[in-house]
Amino acid sequence: QVQLVESGGGLVQPGGSLRLSCTASGSISTIYAMNWYRQAPGKRRELVATINNGGSTNYADSVKGRFTIARDNAKNTVYLQMNSLKVDDTGVYYCNYLLRVGSSWGQGTQVTVSS
Repeated sequence: QVQLVESGGGLVQPGGSLRLSCTASGSISTIYAMNWYRQAPGKRRELVATINNGGSTNYADSVKGRFTIARDNAKNTVYLQMNSLKVDDTGVYYCNYLLRVGSSWGQGTQVTVSS
């Protein structure tokens, strides 16, 4: 059993920044990838950013140049640095770990961008 705990969400103004963290605990196996998803009201959940165990990253077109994903494998933690936030970035953000034994999800953290 693996548990993921997120932190760093909140309310920010357009153009502001926010840093999300997600730490895994429990029985941790090999981590193949760490991901961030988000779901805006009335929309499907989408993959925002991913980083694999080789350090390669990928981003949704909507966040390229503004968001950065990073990891600390020793701490089983993944971060999402969000800059130049827009109203359309509002939603519930979920971390997801792809593990040797399967997949694990966080509970979600609310990010609201509003003036």
